Amino acid sequence: MARKTRLTGFALSAVVAGTLLTGCTSDDESLTYQTDYSNHRPLRVVGYPSTGSLETVQTAVWRLADRDADGLAALAVDDTHADATARNWVKAFGAAAKGDVTAEFYDEGSVRQVVVLYFAKSNQIKEIEARVGEDDSWGLTLAEPDPAEATAKPTWAPPRPGRSGSRTSGAPSGS
Repeated sequence: MARKTRLTGFALSAVVAGTLLTGCTSDDESLTYQTDYSNHRPLRVVGYPSTGSLETVQTAVWRLADRDADGLAALAVDDTHADATARNWVKAFGAAAKGDVTAEFYDEGSVRQVVVLYFAKSNQIKEIEARVGEDDSWGLTLAEPDPAEATAKPTWAPPRPGRSGSRTSGAPSGS
């Protein structure tokens, strides 16, 4: 019977050690994403995003809603104007990002995707570009250091999402 207790004790020790090791190697990015997801309104999506473009745009909207210019700038694929652009975007769209936001994804998203954000609370519209950077990870083009440029409404985008038929390569653009 003592032998059985030792095996049970050994088995229990192995389970505890495995749990501790798993806890020590938890994926911080996954935990951050889950926390962000539960703390923010869901992003409404029109079109065909790639996994990378969708995650990047969703994170950008969360950073806007949190008024986190540093977090938004961290998504930049080029640091040249990232800080100034992020501050401009947070100032212009931060309050509206707390409400309903629809992202319309245009074109095919293997390495780059144009996205139009529609902020329901303020009726603002913002064109952004998600793309793969030099490190092969998705990010944003943050190159609007002039506040007027950062807040300019795209001239080509429809006034409401889904009106122009977002498109992907190989799929008809809708007539």
